[in-house]
Amino acid sequence: MTDAAARAAELLNTHRASIDRLDAIITYTLAERFKLTQEIGRLKAEYDLPPSDPMREAHMIERLRDLAIDADLDPEFASKFVTFIIEEVIRHHKKLKP
Repeated sequence: MTDAAARAAELLNTHRASIDRLDAIITYTLAERFKLTQEIGRLKAEYDLPPSDPMREAHMIERLRDLAIDADLDPEFASKFVTFIIEEVIRHHKKLKP
């Protein structure tokens, strides 16, 4: 292996280690987020509130799109990602409704 290839392999490993750390952060952050949404779901079920809040959801999607633009992330990807999360939360809320 050449010196350049060895340096490239070392850099690749460094980047992959960073990605692994970020994946852990994302996973634990999502877990914390879902703990909070479960609490919200229990409150909604207890007080007979609808599992979905379309105005709040639209605001969240728009907010994440704006954040994505600021972060130099594809806003369409961000929109799809948060939409998936919202759909999952609503699914959980529906399960809690008696």
